[in-house]
Formats: sequence, structure tokens, C-alpha cells
Amino acid sequence: MAADQNTGAPFSPTENRVMDALQSVIDPELGVDIVNLGLIYDVQVDDQQLCVITMTLTTMGCPVSNVLSQQIIEQALATDGVAKCKINLVWEPVWSPNMMTRYAKIALGIHE
Repeated sequence: MAADQNTGAPFSPTENRVMDALQSVIDPELGVDIVNLGLIYDVQVDDQQLCVITMTLTTMGCPVSNVLSQQIIEQALATDGVAKCKINLVWEPVWSPNMMTRYAKIALGIHE
């Protein structure tokens, strides 16, 4: 998974389920899911079942950010153990194609 940028603590089972669910959120411009694109930096679920997803976008002016946010929240809330969801949108570290998984690079025709 592309959550290598998380805070360093291993994901809980609930956090892993959220990450799995987020793989169904496809960036409509690129046709690849947001996890493999490397857009998800961290997922944290607390004792009150609040899920905080720290993420970025490929560009600051991403025209599909509202659509992605809605789908991300829907997928998180559909996960057992999550009652509320908040997105923490960050711009550092800056996203780059190097953050994509091998799967995403192959899907987009990027060869290294």
C-alpha cells in the first residue's frame, strides 16, 4: 500500500480496512485509485470511531477534489469501526509520481 508516509505506527485492523476501502476511490482523471497513486499519507481511527485521513492531491487546483472527498468519506463511513470521518488535506510532502506504487505506474504507462 501507499501509506508508507504514515506517522510510523502500524495500522490497526480498522485502519487497514479503511485503506482497503479507499482502493475503490478512483481518480476520474487518471483512472487509478487514490491509494496506489500515493495520495493517502495516513489513516487514524480513534476510540470514538473518528477516522482522520491525511492526504494530498496531485495538484492544488485539482478539479475533482470535491468528488474525491465525498467518495473518500463515504468509503470510510462504510467501514466497520468508523462512525465519523474527517479529511486532513495537506500539501507537504508535495505529491510526485515517485509516490505511486508500481501498479499505478504500469497502469499509467510510466516506465522507470
